[in-house]
Amino acid sequence: MLTINIDTLLKYDKPGPRYTSYPTAPVWNAEFGPERFKAKIIETNSGKDLPPVSLYFHIPFCYSLCFYCGCNSIITKNRGHASEYLSYLRKEIEIISQYIKKGRRVVQLHWGGGSPDFLSPAEMETLYGHIVSNFSIAKDAEIGVELDPRETTLEHMKILKGLGFNRISMGVQDFNPLVQKAINRIQPENITRRLVNWCRDLGFYSVNIDLIYGLPHQTTGTFNKTVEKIIEINPDRIALFNYAHVPWMKRHQKVIREDTLPQGREKLEILKMAIEKFTSAGYVYVGMDHFSKPQDELYIAQKEKTLYRNFQGYTTKAGCDLFGFGITSISMVGNSYSQNHKALKDYYAALNNGNMATYRGYELNSDDIIRRHVITRLMCDFELTPSDVEKQFSITFNEYFRKELKRLEPFRDEGLLIMHPDKIEINDSGRILIRNIAMVFDVYLEIQGREMRFSRTI
Repeated sequence: MLTINIDTLLKYDKPGPRYTSYPTAPVWNAEFGPERFKAKIIETNSGKDLPPVSLYFHIPFCYSLCFYCGCNSIITKNRGHASEYLSYLRKEIEIISQYIKKGRRVVQLHWGGGSPDFLSPAEMETLYGHIVSNFSIAKDAEIGVELDPRETTLEHMKILKGLGFNRISMGVQDFNPLVQKAINRIQPENITRRLVNWCRDLGFYSVNIDLIYGLPHQTTGTFNKTVEKIIEINPDRIALFNYAHVPWMKRHQKVIREDTLPQGREKLEILKMAIEKFTSAGYVYVGMDHFSKPQDELYIAQKEKTLYRNFQGYTTKAGCDLFGFGITSISMVGNSYSQNHKALKDYYAALNNGNMATYRGYELNSDDIIRRHVITRLMCDFELTPSDVEKQFSITFNEYFRKELKRLEPFRDEGLLIMHPDKIEINDSGRILIRNIAMVFDVYLEIQGREMRFSRTI
């Protein structure tokens, strides 16, 4: 069982990135637009032995607004929006796929949102048809979708299984009725259990459940009941996210009264309880906010040091070029990031003009690439071997990162990591603070005030 020191967590609770990319999105700019994204795709498809492909499709629509939500979503009950949106996804697929070398294997495909179950089963078939008409899906591809148990039907599930989806992720957040009312997400326990049972009856390979700590009216006692029920449901993976209260970015969060939110020690007691309960129940704390069964390939990849991190969180599919489709979607192609327009009208206008929908991006320089590697390996392996970095990038690690090694010393003194002569090793207790440790290597945080753009690390 993993044990937690609350006083140490309190000391390091500050704003910081989640490092699904480095540099992080606030560094990106509009100078990297559609033409540069197009050039980057052409450049990365010009050689032999090209890396595999990962595809992400953003379905932004939801029937109702969850007050805690930090996702890019559009609230509507007008189902006509889905058909129009699918027609533009098809345009974007055709525009981008023409520059991708035929035969490149798609090893990862994910639909996120919003809520992809806003699509009807027939519309799901239509979208998947557009994808397979333009890309080569590997037989062993990881194909996942995020679902809302309140809206998903058995027909949805049968269609998804028939199309080849093998991974299901669903939001629960908290089973407590008072919390659910406060966040405008009424989801009775039996609805969640129903969807899990459908997944098992139909033979889906993996089921993930999302939870959030730090929500209004949560206490250690009430959330303990939710944790116990999740352990009983027995999903393959669990994601336990910190509620990011950022009303200056997400205005709808203003309806959540701050005096109802667990703060400081109280909030961290909830986190401590959940981590200790899940690890006592046999789940492995993969890192930051993810738990898995010991036999899960996520944990196996971590042990084998092949785990990776991208905009979908932790993944076993390292080394892919990631192409994002739909509003706000992010692509990671070669040494670049690019993001689509956030507003439907801008996204539609770009595609109507035959352009890619990119509105900002970033091309990494050599220092960015070195630091991205270091941060990624720390986030995934929870250790770093300087000699490996030196071989890969032809640097002298201790000289290149002299300032950073000095900044790691307080973490060492707190017992959160060990600085061996040949390796930096994160202790079990330091895994919870891995964002803080990774921030040591982020040169962009030195720009005054930039860290205030991020949610708190714990």
